Amino acid sequence: MRAPVQAPVRAPVTALQGVVPRTAPVPAAPQPVPRTRRPAISAEPSWGKPRRPQTGRGRSRDEVGWVKAHGGAGVTSLVEVFGGVDIGARWPDPSRGEPRRVVLVGRTSARGLRSVSQALGLLNDGIAPQGLQLLAVVLVADAPGRLPLGLLRQIRVLRSVARVQRVPWIAAWRVGATPKALPRQISRLAELVGSGVHGEGAVS
Repeated sequence: MRAPVQAPVRAPVTALQGVVPRTAPVPAAPQPVPRTRRPAISAEPSWGKPRRPQTGRGRSRDEVGWVKAHGGAGVTSLVEVFGGVDIGARWPDPSRGEPRRVVLVGRTSARGLRSVSQALGLLNDGIAPQGLQLLAVVLVADAPGRLPLGLLRQIRVLRSVARVQRVPWIAAWRVGATPKALPRQISRLAELVGSGVHGEGAVS
């Protein structure tokens, strides 16, 4: 007799054939928000572009306007001695009621003389506002002692286009103090700006 034929044993079906199991959608990763780079804030505005366009507005046009050719020129100390208006790093506009008589101030360093030359170029080229009267270019000593020959030559060039008045090194200004006496060169500058300050005397 033949043995009975047994049916093959099939593995249990765990998934339907031909059907791909569905998976839960994976949420997309959040995209980083691009950061906008803020422009760097300069401590000193570009020459001719003041932070406050109305500097000097409302003051008398007959007052002397002190214009700094660069930062740290010494305008603050000069205004405290002679009075007048600290215009900033630009030429004032008399049509807006700002001073028409101006003094350009810079240091005797290479950078200072270069900045003075650039500011004078704007004035001589007619780029500055109309109606300005340049009383003098005031060069404040950047250090005690004599100047190198190269810097003296640059000052000689400036003298060929404008009246130059030099202010010697005043140690008290370096520490923000008031000098007990002012050098005689201050008297010449006082005459130019119409101030009653006298040199070689005690400061009241």
